[in-house]
Order: sequence, then C-alpha cells, then structure tokens
Amino acid sequence: MSKSPSPHSDRLSRATASRLSLYLRCLEAWHREGVARFSSGDLARELGITDAQVRKDLAQLGNLGQRGIGYTTIDLTVEIRRVLGIDRTWRAAMVGIGNLARALLRYDGFQAHGFEVVALYDASPDKIGEIIEGKTIYDFAMLEDQLLVQPIELAIVTVPGPAAQAVADRLVNAGVKGILNFAPVMLKLPVRVQLVTVDFTIQLEQLAFRVQTGDDDHRLSDAYPIV
Repeated sequence: MSKSPSPHSDRLSRATASRLSLYLRCLEAWHREGVARFSSGDLARELGITDAQVRKDLAQLGNLGQRGIGYTTIDLTVEIRRVLGIDRTWRAAMVGIGNLARALLRYDGFQAHGFEVVALYDASPDKIGEIIEGKTIYDFAMLEDQLLVQPIELAIVTVPGPAAQAVADRLVNAGVKGILNFAPVMLKLPVRVQLVTVDFTIQLEQLAFRVQTGDDDHRLSDAYPIV
C-alpha cells in the first residue's frame, strides 16, 4: 500500500533532492564498511561540497544530528529513503526493449533501491514473447488493458526519439504518474505527470565543455541533472 508523501518532501528543492540521493549512496557504502557515525564534515569531504551545504540539507530532515557526536548512519539512511519516497517498492514498466533497455534490466540496483520493473513492452513482432532477465516482452498494443489489471506508477522509455511522444501519451492515458525518458527528445506531458529526461549527448557536451574550459566548479547538483 502506498504511503502518503513525507511532510518534508514538498519543501525540498530539486537540487536538494539530488544531493540527498548522493548522500544516500555514500551512507550505504559507509554502512557496508561498518561506519556507524559520521559528521557533516565527513560527508562534505567525501562528496566535494561545503560542510555548510550538508548541514543545511540535513537540517531540512529534522533534528537528526547531535553536536559533537554527529549523525547515525543507519538512522539517516532510513530518513533519507523515507523523504525521497523509496522506503517502499515502486512498480515500473519499460517500453522499447533495445540494447539500452537490456543493459538497464541487467542492473540490479533498481530493485535494491525500491524500483521493480514488472512489465516490458515493445512494438516489434520479433521481440514480443521474448524473455529478458526473467520477464516477458509484451505487445505495446496491450498496454492499456494490462495496466488495468496490473497498475504501475512509473515508466522507463527507451524508444527511438520519433516514437517517444506517442509512447508517452499512451502511458499517461494508462495512468502512469512519472516517466524516466532516455529518448533524445523533450516530451510534453500534463503537469500531473512527472518527467526526468536522461540525454547522454547533453551530458557528453557538458563534459566536453568542462574539459575544454578547465571548469573546476563541481557542484553536486550537476551530478544528477533533472531536465
């Protein structure tokens, strides 16, 4: 059953939410290494930002740290997961099962962080019925009917650019609430549907710019840009 949004989540900026995701990766690594407590300075040094920024971000989660003692790794991990809404499982569909989709399906980090790809769709007759990582590829024409029986909240779109908008429109009509778009186009969606676009070409352009200019401004919010 879905939980109601965290009382903190409405106040967090996108940049803060992006930093919290990176804080979480660091905390998970420390937990595996047996680090039970840490200071804001420890986290700042690990991620290359200021101590003040870390304290400001974590203060938005409540009074979780103690002066002179710091933060408890497991407690802060639990709170960040709650605020980001990943303390439960999010069901997702993936549309367009090409090479990128197959690579993403082999990544085990999705399920570890609360995301379960439960349905695969493609329009190619050659792919329909194929089993990838234990999941069957269904005909995209069946999308609406299947989502009536097996509702999902998120979709991952990995289709070619020219097909992306039509795919997104059908996902929206089927009740999807958020789309992670890997197609190299800007989708137009209703305001009720959240969109994150991952355009590898844009990221390479930005990398080339930094290399060319020697840009040393490594702001943490640039690590996971939200387009």
